[in-house]
Amino acid sequence: MLASSAATFPLTAAQRDVWLDQISRGDSPLYNIGGYLQLSGAVDPATLHKALEQLVCAHEVLRTVLMPGAAEDGMPLQSYAACLPVSLPLHDVSGHPEPEQAARALINDNMRRPYGLDGSPLLDFCLIRLADDQHWLAGQAHHLILDGWGFGLLFKSLGELYSALMAGKDLELVAPGYIDFIADDARYQASQRYSLDRAYWLEKYRDLPEPLLVSRYHNRRANDPAPSHACVQPLPGNVHARMKQFAERHNASAFHVLLAVLHVYFARTAQRDEWIVGLPLLNRSGARFKATLGHFAQVSAVRMAFDEGLDFGALVVEVRNALKRDFRHQRFPLSELNRSLELSREGRAQLFEVSVSYELEDHGYCYTDAQAQTVKVSNGYEATPLAVHLRSNSCNDEASLHLVHHRAWIDDDEASAIAGRLLHILEQGLENPSLKIQNFHLSEPAEQLQLQAWNQTESVAGDEQLIHRRIEQQARTRPYAVAAIFQGQHLTYAQLNRQANALAQRLIYQGVRPDDRVAIVSRRGLETLVGLLAVLKAGAAYVPIDPSHPRERLHYLLTDSAPVVVLTLSSLIERLPPLAVPLIELDHCIDGQGAENNPQVAGLGSDNLVYVIYTSGSTGQPKGVMVEHRTLANLVDWHCQAFDVKAGSHTSCLAGFGFDAMAWEVWPTLCAGATLHVAPVQDGGEDIEAMLDWWRAQPLDVSFLPTPVAEYAFSQNQDHPTLRTLLIGGDRLRQLTHNRRYAVVNNYGPTETTVVATSGQVLATGSLHIGGPIANTRVYVLDKHLQAMPVGVPGELYIGGEGVARGYLNQPQLTDERFVADPFSDVAQARMYRSGDLVRWNDDGTLDYLGRNDDQVKIRGMRIELGEIESVLASLEGVKDAVVLVRDLHLLAWFTETVTVDTDTLAAAMRARLPGYMVPRAFTRLASLPLTANGKLDRRALPDPDPAYLLGNAYEAPQGEVEIAMAAIWAQVLGIERVGRHDNFFELGG
Repeated sequence: MLASSAATFPLTAAQRDVWLDQISRGDSPLYNIGGYLQLSGAVDPATLHKALEQLVCAHEVLRTVLMPGAAEDGMPLQSYAACLPVSLPLHDVSGHPEPEQAARALINDNMRRPYGLDGSPLLDFCLIRLADDQHWLAGQAHHLILDGWGFGLLFKSLGELYSALMAGKDLELVAPGYIDFIADDARYQASQRYSLDRAYWLEKYRDLPEPLLVSRYHNRRANDPAPSHACVQPLPGNVHARMKQFAERHNASAFHVLLAVLHVYFARTAQRDEWIVGLPLLNRSGARFKATLGHFAQVSAVRMAFDEGLDFGALVVEVRNALKRDFRHQRFPLSELNRSLELSREGRAQLFEVSVSYELEDHGYCYTDAQAQTVKVSNGYEATPLAVHLRSNSCNDEASLHLVHHRAWIDDDEASAIAGRLLHILEQGLENPSLKIQNFHLSEPAEQLQLQAWNQTESVAGDEQLIHRRIEQQARTRPYAVAAIFQGQHLTYAQLNRQANALAQRLIYQGVRPDDRVAIVSRRGLETLVGLLAVLKAGAAYVPIDPSHPRERLHYLLTDSAPVVVLTLSSLIERLPPLAVPLIELDHCIDGQGAENNPQVAGLGSDNLVYVIYTSGSTGQPKGVMVEHRTLANLVDWHCQAFDVKAGSHTSCLAGFGFDAMAWEVWPTLCAGATLHVAPVQDGGEDIEAMLDWWRAQPLDVSFLPTPVAEYAFSQNQDHPTLRTLLIGGDRLRQLTHNRRYAVVNNYGPTETTVVATSGQVLATGSLHIGGPIANTRVYVLDKHLQAMPVGVPGELYIGGEGVARGYLNQPQLTDERFVADPFSDVAQARMYRSGDLVRWNDDGTLDYLGRNDDQVKIRGMRIELGEIESVLASLEGVKDAVVLVRDLHLLAWFTETVTVDTDTLAAAMRARLPGYMVPRAFTRLASLPLTANGKLDRRALPDPDPAYLLGNAYEAPQGEVEIAMAAIWAQVLGIERVGRHDNFFELGG
């Protein structure tokens, strides 16, 4: 510990915040700052050391001595040592095979060495010899005593002293001392100006914009110490000069142009008009303290709120004006604003997740005959998720973007991609100032080409587009092959075809024509297969209706679909409402022979309807989706090729009747000449255990299971002895704990795009993606202006190509809203379906499913994805399945378990991985998750939690002398009643 003078001084507001945060982080080097001078030419180490000693003597801040706990409120005081012995060790790496690599390793090691805040020296220097005429002078200090501007001044002043000594002259450094600033800071905090500034900022942030990044990255906390990385993107050619020229034409600065670029990117990728950015400030009170060494810098929070209709030139002007309005009030400490806004109650650590600086290196460095150039060095840690620096040198006007990113938020590849996109946006804005925010291309040209390549899915369609004609061909070529098996009975292809012919002729006699609808109120079974095929042979479209629906819903479906005939089973007739159309009982009309001749329906083509399937509607009434033969034929062609379904293959049919997945199970199998194993039907709903027992007993090659059923099978370690490929879909895949002996293929597709739009194999070691587009399908991740989102950025999924359905039956307005023109297709009048699902591209061309647009909820002002919380909960030890919903403004969780799990343990584990506002208020244990008849999760059937199990935030008192002392200091500084041992300074408002 250094001996100090008798005079003591309080920490400034900026120093206090650094000290508190440093103490909370222990030995983290987060606040180490520094860099090195590259000296080319002769250097005298002894003279340089003497100059360094004179510099330290001239600036008291370099001799700072901290006295922990010396202030009345428990905070430290600071004083200044009368003298400070300063060393300048010389490291010779000239003999190393890679001298520069060795020098950087040495500097980086020093930068990652934490300082003690117990009165020890807070700065270090060393000289590294790379060659006789090449040296690096490295310096580092704790941020408590220097800021970035101050380090530049230090190197400049050191050079002046060195040059004077080399010339045999004395040089006196004249500048106000840091003590003067301490007094100035105290006067400001007691002034009316301080009160006016506080009022200004509180009014400005009376309503807070949502966090920019937190909703995109679950399982992370902004203030956890984690390694950072710096990505450097040089500005090519004369871009920096053009930036300055552009700014001058708009009476602005290059920094305003940079901020405008960032606004375009983040407003568009976050799909909002406003966000907050942190701007580091010199805070040096005009010219008075410009030459003073010390820690002056602080950060101002700028609200970027601009209309998306602004063009780039107007945006730069608006950015300039916004900064002008804040300028008079920017001295107010950000930490005081955080506390005044009580951010901790909103679950936020700070106002912003992105900071931006424009660093012009204009210090002149003169070290006699040696040429000097500065290089800044990172300490390897970053508190802010993303810090963007535009750094330039006034000597050569070279400039580069430096993105220093917190690796718990943004990985290296993503940071590199962001840097490239920012440069691309900058070049677009400079080239076309009239380009509106909403019309910028966010992706670089290479990324745009990659997105296009992932949609190159063209595949030649099969010769026959009518589904029933393909099955007729199987009956001709393989008449005795088994088409379907159900509860010990079977139909050959010849039998299936003949029986369907007879029923089709009866339907034609009833007047059925192309595009008419025939309702089938039935269950899985051989008669039902005959009925489905017969409807197609008659030229009509079938409407599958689950008989387990309530009477009111059955009445609606049979009324809205307006069938010309209804097919059903005799056992189900009593469930039907009165009908004004013919009713045919499937189990009574099918005889042993059938009819040999295949009906020929005039005018029937691939654009005619093949089925109408009803899905849930936002109005409360289901809507009928009209699917044509050509789109179903595309599904059949892709399926058979992708999963090698052919004659001799065995597949299953387990999907609920009325669920579009049944069409996916039935038609590819029968068109390929394979054998379909039809699962038995259980009265009163599906029994999962019985279903899986049956499933394992069948000699299957390819099979579909609804995702919740598959997850249940995985959790029970239930395998299948013959299966090659398991297809899953219909709900979000939450976990895959280990790979199976068969391929697990995750499939996604709304009914409106003919069952499957994307598909891909998933592995336990990878992301649980939904694959990429299937054959003749294009998928787009777009914003609200139908602009493409870059890789890794969430957007709404739009689906184009051959799978897009005709639209909704009897709902032309809704059809026009959801089926829109495809601006990316070269095909005339091509349409795409707006899914309402949020996804993002992965680097490998697969898509991550993030949830529904309406699954985005706000909790305590924060937009979150329920699916993200479900994924974290499902990954915890002992948890098998997990669901999270919002009820009565609270997040609630339901789970099933593999072993008994304590809910308090779950809550603690969730708090360790998620911000507080993303932790459910209650955890309800279930024996199994409720499922609908179609095998999907029935969210409405989830029970309300027991009020006794609603969780509060447990308080645990600090333990030990250090924790108790720190808690007392935090409580006093933050103005709160108590601080627990697991509390975080910033989450409490620091």
